[in-house]
Amino acid sequence: MSQVLPSISRRSFLTGSAAAGALVMLHPFSARAQANQAHLRIMETTDIHVNVLPYDYYADKPNDTMGLSRTASLIDAVRKEATNTMLVDNGDLLQGSPMGDYIAYEKGLKEGDVHPIMKGMNLLGYECSTLGNHEFNYGLSFLDKVLAGANFPFVCANLIRGTELASNPRDDKLYLKPYVILDRKIKDGAGEEHPIRIGVIGFVPPQIMIWDAKNLSGNVMTRDIVQAAKAWVPQMKEEGADVVVALSHSGIDTKQSDMMENASFFLAGVEGIDAIFTGHQHLVFPGKKDFQGLEGVDAEKGTLMGKPAVMGGFWGSHMGLVDLFLERDGSKWRVVSATSEARPIYERVDNKSKALVEDDNRIADALKEDHEATLAYVRRPVGKTTAPLYSYFALVADDPSVQIVSQAQIWYIKDLLKETKWKDLPVLSAAAPFKAGGRGGADYYTDVPAGDVAIKNVADLYLYPNTVRAVEITGAQVKEWLEMSAGIFNQIEPGKADQELINKDFPSYNFDVIDGVTYKIDLSQPPKYDPKGKVANAGSSRIIDLMFDGKAIDPQAKFVVATNNYRAGGGGNFPDINETKIIVEAPDTNRDVIVRYIVEQKTINPSADSNWSFAPMPGTAVIFETGPKAKEFLDQVQSVKIEAAGEGADGFAKYRIML
Repeated sequence: MSQVLPSISRRSFLTGSAAAGALVMLHPFSARAQANQAHLRIMETTDIHVNVLPYDYYADKPNDTMGLSRTASLIDAVRKEATNTMLVDNGDLLQGSPMGDYIAYEKGLKEGDVHPIMKGMNLLGYECSTLGNHEFNYGLSFLDKVLAGANFPFVCANLIRGTELASNPRDDKLYLKPYVILDRKIKDGAGEEHPIRIGVIGFVPPQIMIWDAKNLSGNVMTRDIVQAAKAWVPQMKEEGADVVVALSHSGIDTKQSDMMENASFFLAGVEGIDAIFTGHQHLVFPGKKDFQGLEGVDAEKGTLMGKPAVMGGFWGSHMGLVDLFLERDGSKWRVVSATSEARPIYERVDNKSKALVEDDNRIADALKEDHEATLAYVRRPVGKTTAPLYSYFALVADDPSVQIVSQAQIWYIKDLLKETKWKDLPVLSAAAPFKAGGRGGADYYTDVPAGDVAIKNVADLYLYPNTVRAVEITGAQVKEWLEMSAGIFNQIEPGKADQELINKDFPSYNFDVIDGVTYKIDLSQPPKYDPKGKVANAGSSRIIDLMFDGKAIDPQAKFVVATNNYRAGGGGNFPDINETKIIVEAPDTNRDVIVRYIVEQKTINPSADSNWSFAPMPGTAVIFETGPKAKEFLDQVQSVKIEAAGEGADGFAKYRIML
């Protein structure tokens, strides 16, 4: 039996200066609308990750590239440009900055408390939001407390309460409403108000069942995004929705499969959906950099399968806009044409970030207490380090910021295993650099000086609230794990100068370094696996001289590898690494383990031990980009010869490695 869902109360879209008639820089749709024609402007934020203020708590300094309070100024300006506007969010709100950890782990939420992200969003007048995958990092109980503080509805059509899927998705016992119907008044070009019904439906990546299995297994299930949409969108139309808007916390991928993580392209193909709001990938759409050349994707106009779509960056960096030109046919409205835009809060000038908007003081004032409490939280010392912790060279050489994570994980897992049947097995550790430039920008690196180590530094080392896992695998599987990691490097032609080293489609968080073994990477060979974990070159072998305890590793030997819940549960699609290999599901986060390790050691020595390097290739050079501050640490890299090679794009610096 299908669910009958209540409508949200009727109200006018007229807000701010637009409502008062002070329209400035009108969008062409508003300017040309006549009687029985209307312009509806829908604004999107996505992947805010608790970055409510333009402040980088890891670096402990202001940052002009982030902050919902900056995006809020865009929202106010956009409302002045159009007769009818609405504001939606696309998820990943609750985790991603120390403020989120402070609220979840230290302060907590009592009955009646409002989470800082909801304080900001409530002030801005959101109409609706959906859930992102990081909403589940702190557990369902915490999520429920946060949602209770929202003055707007959350929707999700593919998150099912319990452990059973119904034969018909409309009969699923959903965790939240799959959609809402917003009954609103809209003003046409002649100034007349008319009723309109706008349906908003939401979706979360099904992979949350892997990424947050500890919090979700036995409590909820997920359904394929497109399958859920095909079931629920017709019901929305049956209930009289004039316009259907999809909030898809899912990116854009044109290769179809079941239970897709990034399903927004195929969601656009569902009949009845008029506009797609995407996210999750931390990219920008429409735009000139991302999603170029994909069939059915117009990255300039901002369409998927011909339908308007937008992805508004991350951390408040952009506001997504979809403009709909509507015509009234009897008592119904239909979309005649549309445009899309991703509007930034900053620009790059002389390789530096320049703010394009000021703070919305309402949000800054409302979060003053939360901000100050978070600063106190992240500045708290937990120990000392004898050497600096930095990640400028984490993708090209063994690195101290990764080394300390592995030291802590091995220390922790060895202690857990000492009374178990695995107590005599060698313990290795897999860890990856999280802050390694890339889409985060030229300043997005770990940089902790020698001396006191504070909680903000540990959060800087380990961005995510993952929990510790250990897997039991063979020596052969250790090699395949490393073969997958080595896919981050392009194939290099021997004897050729200045070849591009890093495959920018391979995320740095999937570049696992395994400590406890030594190995070399032969870049002359093609990668065995592609960035999604599929075999690309079956006969290739990049990992050479793989040794344990000074001897060639035994393919049949058993090893315990300390890692996190994401990797151990199958995240990243590493060969043979999945939940069937897990032997330890620890209750502690990797971040907490690092803090405890530093507290117990009092003083740590995180210097990299150079357990991996590139195989020599005489007469060959490669080029990579890193942050400009990398020059301060050049003399500390022992395993490879690196030299400066000029300026890169967007504030990065180029460096050369002589192989």
